[in-house]
Amino acid sequence: MWEITRKGSASRYPLAVSMANPSPPPSRSSQMQSDRAQRQALMRQRRQRRLLPLAAVLVLLVVVVYVATSSSGQKSTPAKTTAPTTTAKPAPYEPPSIKPQISPTLPGEGVWTVADQWSPAPPSIETTTFRPDPSNSAITAYVTWMRTSSTLLALYPGYKGPGETTLVRGPEQVPPASYSSLLATFNSGFYEADSPEGFYTNSTLYFPMVAGNATVVRYANGKVDIVAWAGGTTPGKDIEMARQNLLLLVDNGQVTASAANNNAYGVTLGGVPAVWRTGLGIDAHGNLMYVAAPAQTSASLAQILVDMGCVRGMQLDINPEWPIYVTYGGPGAVSPSLFVPNPNQIPNRFLYASTKDFFAVFEAKPGVTAQPW
Repeated sequence: MWEITRKGSASRYPLAVSMANPSPPPSRSSQMQSDRAQRQALMRQRRQRRLLPLAAVLVLLVVVVYVATSSSGQKSTPAKTTAPTTTAKPAPYEPPSIKPQISPTLPGEGVWTVADQWSPAPPSIETTTFRPDPSNSAITAYVTWMRTSSTLLALYPGYKGPGETTLVRGPEQVPPASYSSLLATFNSGFYEADSPEGFYTNSTLYFPMVAGNATVVRYANGKVDIVAWAGGTTPGKDIEMARQNLLLLVDNGQVTASAANNNAYGVTLGGVPAVWRTGLGIDAHGNLMYVAAPAQTSASLAQILVDMGCVRGMQLDINPEWPIYVTYGGPGAVSPSLFVPNPNQIPNRFLYASTKDFFAVFEAKPGVTAQPW
């Protein structure tokens, strides 16, 4: 009870004002709790103020997406992604096995074996053997297949063959600088003195071309073919190599009529009709095929070329001394090996000066059509 006493009155009146149960002053702990609550409330307000702009942006994005999809009248569809298409390169062509002419067959007869496994290019030199004559199973034909798209066919004069000339003969052997890409070497055709034939290589015409004669040709675009020569005495600018030898034995996949005239295909050792003969043909895919076989006439050699799968073919050299086909066991012309088992020849025959002209097969290099010289 609060009391107020007024002075100046006749009597004293108790003017008292009272408060029942007055509150005690706040304690220190309760004051701290109140301060903490205020601080927490202030922090919540600050966080809310920071979140408001972000919330507004999110709302705006939702509205934009909704308006965009609604305006088209359709639901948005995720764009389809198409995986890039890749076209696999076709496997390199491989020649079919040669159909055996005698049954039962020998193990591996007519089946191709890769001779240049060390080369990084697709198999370019493949070899096989088969018995071509059902009446004489002792005769074996030695056959090679050469992929023209990955090789370069070269022609080199020897120091005597194809014949006498005042023109520069070149290296007369495989140029040593080209050993790293050498795949194979093999015999060529007749001496010029025995049969006049065209001979053109390294931009040099050693002997003029003969109309109608069988000719192995390498063109400036890298293509190789065997044709009956229909041009003039000098090859055109599109030809980089041409070697002739007699008339075609095979044309359009058939034995030619001229093949029956054995006397027209060279003088044989001892005058016997059937001797070692070699031939060169081309298959339907433009790849070269070589063959060497004993006891052959011109007609039987022509039939072998047909059995091999040649669409056109020609005879190369004949008689026991000359057949030769050499493969190499690695780059650098290492480990030369005689594929044709001729005791008259040696494996490194064309790695030094050769008597007669010969062919060499090199790995092709992009954009290069001129042979090593």
